[in-house]
Amino acid sequence: MQVWRSIVGLVAVTWMMVSYGLASDADAVVDDRFGQIRTTLITLAVTFPIAVAAFIAAARPPNRGLFLRRAGKPAGALLALVVTIAAPRLATGLGYVTEETDWTASPGRVVLLFALGAFGLWLIPFVLYGIPLSLVHVFRTADIHETVPPLLATLLVWGVALFDVFRGAYDSVPLGVRMVFLLGAPLSVTVLAVWELRRLRKRHGITLRGALLR
Repeated sequence: MQVWRSIVGLVAVTWMMVSYGLASDADAVVDDRFGQIRTTLITLAVTFPIAVAAFIAAARPPNRGLFLRRAGKPAGALLALVVTIAAPRLATGLGYVTEETDWTASPGRVVLLFALGAFGLWLIPFVLYGIPLSLVHVFRTADIHETVPPLLATLLVWGVALFDVFRGAYDSVPLGVRMVFLLGAPLSVTVLAVWELRRLRKRHGITLRGALLR
């Protein structure tokens, strides 16, 4: 359901951008979606430690220590993706690689060229596969507890929606359409999160209160 929700959302946003002249071609749509993904990752990088820390702090022993130990893998997944995406921009921003770089100036430069090429060949499929997988599974936060992904996803999507409001996203489209697209994502994610928590409770006996030992 999460995957289908994402596909429907992508189709709807693409239709809106093309219909209202927000995007002139497919490249503009792709740039906008990658911009949205970047915003989501930044919001998640801020939200993740706060939300997870609050969840762990709210739990009673011995679950508090258990959840803290389990938080390492999700944090590592988030850090790996952020570092991977930031590495090329950091290399160019600090001037290590520019359009004028002479790759044949020294043997070290040749080695660096092949290393960057190998990194690029690994980077592209990793990012294209890793970003959707990470967002759907909310960076493996189910490793902490099964109730964390729906809770964190809800918090994240409302944070992104609030950011879009302040930055004036889609401000050139009619107000009704703008409200549908600003609220559509957080409301649909919230509905799915509530449904997921309900299924966890009814089918597996897993509840937030049980996780926190409250």
